[in-house]
Amino acid sequence: MPEKNIFVLGLTEMQRDELQTVHGAKQYRFHDLLGYEALVEIAEIDFGGLLGRARDQLDAFDGTVDAIVSHWDFPTSVIGPILAKERGLPAPSLESLLKCEHKYWSRLEQRASIPECVPKFASFDPFDDDALEQIDIPYPFWVKPVKSHSSNLGFEIDDAESFAEAIAQIRDEIGQIGDAFDSVLDRVDLPPELQGAGGNTCLAEQLITGTQVAPEGTMFRGEFSVHGVFDMHRDAEGTSIERLDYPASSVPEGVQRRMIDITERYLRQVGFDDGCFNSEFMWDAENDELWLIEVNTRISQSHSELFVFVDGASNHEVAIDIALGEAPKMPSGEGEFRVASQCMVFRDDDALVTRVPTHEEIADIERRHPWCRITVAVEEGDRLSELSHQNSYRYIVARMYVGADDRQQLAERFDAAVRDLPFEFAAAPREEAGAL
Repeated sequence: MPEKNIFVLGLTEMQRDELQTVHGAKQYRFHDLLGYEALVEIAEIDFGGLLGRARDQLDAFDGTVDAIVSHWDFPTSVIGPILAKERGLPAPSLESLLKCEHKYWSRLEQRASIPECVPKFASFDPFDDDALEQIDIPYPFWVKPVKSHSSNLGFEIDDAESFAEAIAQIRDEIGQIGDAFDSVLDRVDLPPELQGAGGNTCLAEQLITGTQVAPEGTMFRGEFSVHGVFDMHRDAEGTSIERLDYPASSVPEGVQRRMIDITERYLRQVGFDDGCFNSEFMWDAENDELWLIEVNTRISQSHSELFVFVDGASNHEVAIDIALGEAPKMPSGEGEFRVASQCMVFRDDDALVTRVPTHEEIADIERRHPWCRITVAVEEGDRLSELSHQNSYRYIVARMYVGADDRQQLAERFDAAVRDLPFEFAAAPREEAGAL
């Protein structure tokens, strides 16, 4: 059987290892498309330039392009499907993607199909000096761009003063992604409700609280399936995701089934097909209310190693299946551990990074703690407040993937390994500090 050429946008070395766990890996040749730095570690996005470079790379390839796989946020989440469609490979339609990626458009589609789990929301122009008057949502509420990475440029608003402070930073930085997102929106016919609500628009939303959970699955030729559900644990302040646990155990199975049903209804509403997804929910246990946070149109790379630990194969398994035009299949319970977690290693204040663990030190920690894998998110010389795609209020310096027999052991193993990480920091110069 001839080898299949699988192109993966922004492929990392850790993901190369994960890809070797998928069924049929020996018959695949994996190729990095564009590179991680060009797609993920960039502050400002030239969407047209990236798309052109990707086309050139594929055109220059001396062989067949059999599949294109995406697992990062914008712009990767859109570039991959566009390229696949151009080459006659399976992928969701661009319109269905944008109905999920554009946070305001997504809320409008949710209100039409699953109104019972949509919080109050309103769009506004952050460059309008009277923007606050357009928001008919009581304090506190949340503001964010209609397109951003993670919680970057997301702020909890308690009063007019905090709104003004948030808007000042949003105005300075929103164009880094918003301008590129506008160039994608130009490729589809927008409904009347979205006229004037382009990539540099913001969304205000009712503040929701509860237990956060994320189902992940696929839609292939109209067949909907979920292959995993994750707990998303927030920190004590409720602002940052500090841990992902798999499989989920924080909500009853009946609530998980409701989440899955809601996700399917929404994806059918927007016409999403031939792709992977992960949706995020908040469950208010006291009132038994479910709130949909968002639906992402790809596998989550944060989940990949956790699937390897518990199920024995990365979730790239289903992404590759669909990209090759085959029905997705995912193993269950065939991994080394019963439970697994991705844990964030945070720094809570701005600082200069003066020392990070070396490759040799990371390898030594992983030898002594064979149930963990570590990725460092910063480099020596970095100033935390200047890093791309970080939260506006907390900084991730490393991620640790941990496997265990039970959840108590997960916590013990994380604590043991994180103590061995030799990070060092220095105070950031006061005169350079940005307004956070």
